[in-house]
Amino acid sequence: MRARRSADLFAPPLPKRTPPAAPLKTLAPPQPVSPAAAPAELWLGVQVMIGAKQAGPDSPPELGRLATLAQRLTPRLSLAPPDGLLLEVKGSLHLFGGVDGIRREMALECARCGLRGTLALAPTPLAALTAARAGRSLLVLDPAQLIGQLSPLPLAALRWPQKLLERLAFIGVRTIGQALRLPRAGFAQRFGAAQLGELDRLTGRVSDPRERFEVRTRFRRRRELSCELDNHGALLEALGPLLTALEQFLESRQCGVLELECRLWHRGRPPSRCALRLAAPLADARRLAGLLGERLGTLALPEPVRACELRSGLPVPRVLSSAGLWQPGEHGGLSEAHSPHLIERLRARLGSEAVKGLAVLKDHRPEAAWCVREPEACSEVSHCRPLEGELAPPASRPGAPRDATRPLWLLPLPRRLTERDGLPRYRGGLRLLSEPERIETGWWDGAEVARDYYIALDIHGRRLWLFRERHPPHRWFLHGVFG
Repeated sequence: MRARRSADLFAPPLPKRTPPAAPLKTLAPPQPVSPAAAPAELWLGVQVMIGAKQAGPDSPPELGRLATLAQRLTPRLSLAPPDGLLLEVKGSLHLFGGVDGIRREMALECARCGLRGTLALAPTPLAALTAARAGRSLLVLDPAQLIGQLSPLPLAALRWPQKLLERLAFIGVRTIGQALRLPRAGFAQRFGAAQLGELDRLTGRVSDPRERFEVRTRFRRRRELSCELDNHGALLEALGPLLTALEQFLESRQCGVLELECRLWHRGRPPSRCALRLAAPLADARRLAGLLGERLGTLALPEPVRACELRSGLPVPRVLSSAGLWQPGEHGGLSEAHSPHLIERLRARLGSEAVKGLAVLKDHRPEAAWCVREPEACSEVSHCRPLEGELAPPASRPGAPRDATRPLWLLPLPRRLTERDGLPRYRGGLRLLSEPERIETGWWDGAEVARDYYIALDIHGRRLWLFRERHPPHRWFLHGVFG
């Protein structure tokens, strides 16, 4: 028995049986994409034809109008200035009859705006936008087919800088597929990591978040009056329901308004306008009614009013805060929260142009170290402009010594002083009280100054701020008066 088993070990192996060959089948038509292979997102890219005068880095008004109309198709919508629009439409396909229905509806919105465009659908937003800009009505539902569909498209559709496209064309790379076949490390080193990242977003290798487009609605409501009114109190009472509706509109959005316009319509005259400009975002109907009543009291009505209308500016987010325990001025209570009330009341009574604010500028020259601005907080003082021809309190010079003082009032223009034995005179002799403070700056903007400033005392005991020119003829000038 053992010998037989050992002989079996050296026996040649039996040949393997191969299964019979399957009969040849013809290629079946492509089947619809299975749910497992369906993309997580489906983007509709729209490239519209816009005139050359309106094309630019900012979004033209036609593109914004189209985006507003297209919001009925999907809430996820992004602008791609100057001529592109992106819509995530996967969740909306069953509402509009599938892919063909969503494309038909988008084409209808383009025609409604008087625009002609190219539509493309792809799993990534940049792929859909690039195909549309290339003039290809691409339709890719399977992410596995995305690279194959994008490969024939020209690199110019990505809108890279022209010099970069010329460098790539010099080595024979003119299409997206040729660019994708280049080594990643070498491509990033020679042509930039930003372009490599854009290719990754194009093919879905990395995510491509987009800023959502949102329409900032304004409040606008009109009320027809049952009888014509010419009394300001009755008009303010008629505006009450409109102000209440405005408050509800703003509270639902946690916003306030900085501008509010009231239009009063007459029978045979143009409408009278009453505008409010607020110092802080406001949504309280009672405070708005009080301010509007102040403005209406100064408005002369040419005819009785038959209708009234309220129009708001763009809603502004407001920060809600609780009131303090102490009253302003009591036990250290602060009054900053009440300053907008005062500013708004003054502007309502005196007019918007009658109330100004001051801001500090970073400049060593006293006449250029401050500017006039809006009373509310201003984030950029570069837009401020100095007020000419009036006395105004200057700001402290940046970088000045701690013991350096500044006068409360500056003259609109420095006043030339007379001299005697090299010393200045102003309604009599002056006594210099301080050491000179030198200000020499402004060479970069053509308003260079070189001065030595002194504090002087006149014969009446008033302190003055003088300066002496450092360059000939070394004249003396009066520039400020201390309070």
